[in-house]
Amino acid sequence: MSAWPPWRLVPLIAGAWLVPGSGHFALGRRGRGLAFFALVAGSATIGALLHGNLFGIQPGQPLSLLATLAVAASGAPYFVLRVGLGFTGDPYAPGYEYGSVFLLSAGLMNLMLLFDVWDIGSGRKE
Repeated sequence: MSAWPPWRLVPLIAGAWLVPGSGHFALGRRGRGLAFFALVAGSATIGALLHGNLFGIQPGQPLSLLATLAVAASGAPYFVLRVGLGFTGDPYAPGYEYGSVFLLSAGLMNLMLLFDVWDIGSGRKE
């Protein structure tokens, strides 16, 4: 595959952030794109079903910004949960901690996928 110019990669990365796996799909890696979408969306779904913490910025808690950015990196799953469903999590639920890890993992996995899309699109990785 030939390398894409950087100006064409920026919208691709933005789309890949919003819809996990779409960057790989657009680069012709359709199977990987679908698998990555299922992985990120599945992790976010499991996290929500376990009532994990969908982090938000808390005044006086500077690390809450990092956790919020990590969870928001999952893109559409974050916005569906936060805005669409008003989900925040239930700290008294038995699976709260595990669910929080699944939600964080969904966002951090999607960040790793953005770097992978950049490397594939720029020709650094085949």
